[in-house]
Amino acid sequence: MKLARLGSIGNERAALIVSDSEAVFVDDVVGDWSRTSLEAGVMEKIASLDISSRPRVAIADYRLGAPVTRPTKVICVGLNYAQHAIESGATPPTEPIIFMKAPDTVVGGSDDIVVPPGSLKTDYEVEICVVIGKSALYLDSPAQAREHILGYTISQDVSERYWQLERSGQWVKGKSFPSFNPLGPWIVTADSLDPNDLRLWCSVDGEMRQDSRTSDLIFGIDHCIWYISQFMELKAGDIINTGTPQGVGMGFKPQRYLQGGEIIETGIEGIGTIKSKVVNA
Repeated sequence: MKLARLGSIGNERAALIVSDSEAVFVDDVVGDWSRTSLEAGVMEKIASLDISSRPRVAIADYRLGAPVTRPTKVICVGLNYAQHAIESGATPPTEPIIFMKAPDTVVGGSDDIVVPPGSLKTDYEVEICVVIGKSALYLDSPAQAREHILGYTISQDVSERYWQLERSGQWVKGKSFPSFNPLGPWIVTADSLDPNDLRLWCSVDGEMRQDSRTSDLIFGIDHCIWYISQFMELKAGDIINTGTPQGVGMGFKPQRYLQGGEIIETGIEGIGTIKSKVVNA
């Protein structure tokens, strides 16, 4: 099942994707794909819903908004691909590196990425994003984490490396600029996708920059959820960006950062693609 939100900014409506080109609106039943509706058991309602008589709409006629609205938390796992740790000159971590970014960085997968004023080091990062389906706290094992996953989507975890790495403090400063988390195009529910060996990639103006597989993850998705639950309560609708593979702009010599005007296309096997234009503030 694929869960989407279609419509202009501020007017998105919950929908189910029913083919490569069509969707049906279900906002009259679910309200929205949000923490409130998920906690109220909306997925059980959807499972019993007969959508065969509902009118189909063309996906191309609508903007695809972020597929989950107003997540309480955006949690990120750093240096979680073996080859990315190598290109960063870092020792692979012995336990997950966890940081946060502001929840209102989340925008639709086709929305613009805005380079902050004066930035010379804005970078791209393809990531598979896991969406939490129900509360998780103090889980007993990584295997138990699977019961708490709603599904998976594509995250473009944009980073401003100067604020992230060259200013004192935490990485959150380089991660939380407006528009720094395009998300989409939809959520593929956990019963429809095995995330453990998927191709994920990112191109800039048609040039492939990142091209890897989720099997290169140092800490798997289930492990990350279990680990985070030991010190933070995960709520329905929260999202976890699980790390990026090698090929980020920072890893090139010389480094290749975004300047404005580029088209960033981000894809994950079994989910789809998102595409954003880079603009200057």
